[in-house]
Amino acid sequence: MAEAYPVTSLDADALEAARLMGEHRMPGLVVTDTDGRPHSVLGASQVVRFLVPSYVQDDPALAGVIDEQFADKVATKLSGHTVRELLPKDRPELAVAEADDTIIEVAAVMARMRCPLVAVVDKGEILGVVTASRLLELALPR
Repeated sequence: MAEAYPVTSLDADALEAARLMGEHRMPGLVVTDTDGRPHSVLGASQVVRFLVPSYVQDDPALAGVIDEQFADKVATKLSGHTVRELLPKDRPELAVAEADDTIIEVAAVMARMRCPLVAVVDKGEILGVVTASRLLELALPR
């Protein structure tokens, strides 16, 4: 059920991680610690949240008055930042499943965590990832 999936590290370049997600249309990336063990998940929505100024998040009507020139420059906001800086300060529990978990067990983790991907591990080592789209593909055969 788990697929090979790119991961990133806490100290990786935030812009490169965001580009990887965008280019491959990934819902997020598993973030590893310095030992290569799963640490957290960086969701694409967290990157978007980092990019959108807080005053626009507080009042979405303001988005309509920001010109495209500003929007084109918003990605530069990621330059010089690490993946660690994009993660929420109150790090939530990692969405993780064991290699021998069933599809229902993985779905339960995904649902409880409200996370679009679950890291699959064996003895702490990442074997791959199950995305929500992969889970649905397996759970809803033709």
